[in-house]
Amino acid sequence: MSEQLNPEVIMETFSAQKVKIAVADGDGIGPEIMDATLRILEAAGANIEAEHIQIGEKVYLSGNSSGIPTEAWEVINRNKIMLKAPITTPQGKGYKSLNVTLRKSLNLYANIRPCRSLHPFVQTMHPDMDVVIVRENEEDLYAGIEHQQTHEVVQCLKLISIPGSERIIREAFEYAVANDRQKVTCMVKDNIMKLTDGVFHEIFNRIGAEYPQIEQEVQIIDIGAARLATRPDRYDVVVTLNLYGDIISDITAELTGSVGMAGSSNIGKNYAMFEAIHGSAPDIAGKGIANPSGLLNAAVMMLQHIGDIEVAQKISNAWLCTLEDGVHTGDIFNPEFSTKRVNTAEFADAVIERLGKLPQKLKPVHFVAAERHAFSDLFDPLAAPVEYGDKELVGVDIFLDRNNRDPKSLGDALRNIKGTGLQLKMITNRGVKVYPDGNPETFCTDHWRCRYIAEDIDLSAGVIYKEVAKETIIRQLSVLLEQGFDVVKTENLYHFGDKRGFSLGQGE
Repeated sequence: MSEQLNPEVIMETFSAQKVKIAVADGDGIGPEIMDATLRILEAAGANIEAEHIQIGEKVYLSGNSSGIPTEAWEVINRNKIMLKAPITTPQGKGYKSLNVTLRKSLNLYANIRPCRSLHPFVQTMHPDMDVVIVRENEEDLYAGIEHQQTHEVVQCLKLISIPGSERIIREAFEYAVANDRQKVTCMVKDNIMKLTDGVFHEIFNRIGAEYPQIEQEVQIIDIGAARLATRPDRYDVVVTLNLYGDIISDITAELTGSVGMAGSSNIGKNYAMFEAIHGSAPDIAGKGIANPSGLLNAAVMMLQHIGDIEVAQKISNAWLCTLEDGVHTGDIFNPEFSTKRVNTAEFADAVIERLGKLPQKLKPVHFVAAERHAFSDLFDPLAAPVEYGDKELVGVDIFLDRNNRDPKSLGDALRNIKGTGLQLKMITNRGVKVYPDGNPETFCTDHWRCRYIAEDIDLSAGVIYKEVAKETIIRQLSVLLEQGFDVVKTENLYHFGDKRGFSLGQGE
């Protein structure tokens, strides 16, 4: 007869199991601040076991264009959790950002960056600032899809998906609920980008209706960024697209005292990566003077993520005590409030000495929930295909490379082409209508967007579109090529049910 185990013994055995994490020491100051951070985690009793991997500059320069070797991927895929120090991407030679590679490869769609002022111990213009930026992490211009189409014009595609927008917006609301936040602000630029930013705005309104207990607002990103800089007390949680989020999270971090103090989490359905938001600072590497606070705060978020809440609180409060006692690295040293200038290792020692203590002037940390709440990834790519409504092809934008700066001669030549089933409606240059009836003062490059619609539509009848066949577009392209026009790109124009899937030109 086998011996029955006491349930308390089972739980004790389970809790004693270490959570294995992949640790990337990084480049520049990375190894120094990682060593300091891991020493603090160990002294606090963090329930982790580190497996070190090498990624970044040395890997790039060894000939691996991704900056991450196979053996590092194996550790990451096995452990699912990663603590990463800053890395250096070599300049030039087409090296892709390792951060972008990791975020996309691991489906780390949510970037969460808390920014809290530590007044008066760290200088700030806003003593009571406490804002969390929730940034979409995979799409937008960061898709990195760029082309040079003519001698004078390059493009970068801004890709916004409905599932990607739904995930990050719901993440923001769920974060607010789990962390007792009262307000979520959406920042977009849909007064200009009516389709891409517009769909993000629409989804925010739709999902926000499920959270009536949370105050909600939408702001244009430019005025929103300005108000974040001047009136951050108006904000609590901000959710936005990738590029905007990258910019305003650095703004808010700097406003609280220093970008070097802020950490961030990159969260997905099955993986998570935690990192400081600053760079590798090669100019001070090896001097032992870097501030490890950004990476330490990222590590605290990691502990919350794995459920090690008490240790996360212990470390955060010891860190606050250290700042409160005036023990500061050189980047935040201020004779008015600092009592001792310390190096990287000494700062770590000071935090360790204060483990178990609570700050007296700064508000102590009390985490009400795990950093990663119960929300699971909304969109499952392996699920059955979604049934969508009608999609109707109603025209095409054909982009030409033409060095002649005269839009009238181009427009007249294109309108003389008959019998293809399509007709030229207008030409724009850098988004401005130049034919017909363009302004002669408009500066033109060698990149022309020519909008074609069905041949039997009356051009004087306003905005009218009707279905065309794809074969008609192919026929139009063939004729253009035969007549020597240099086609560099096409974009089909669609209606999705009763919704137009393209922006109108001037005068349409």
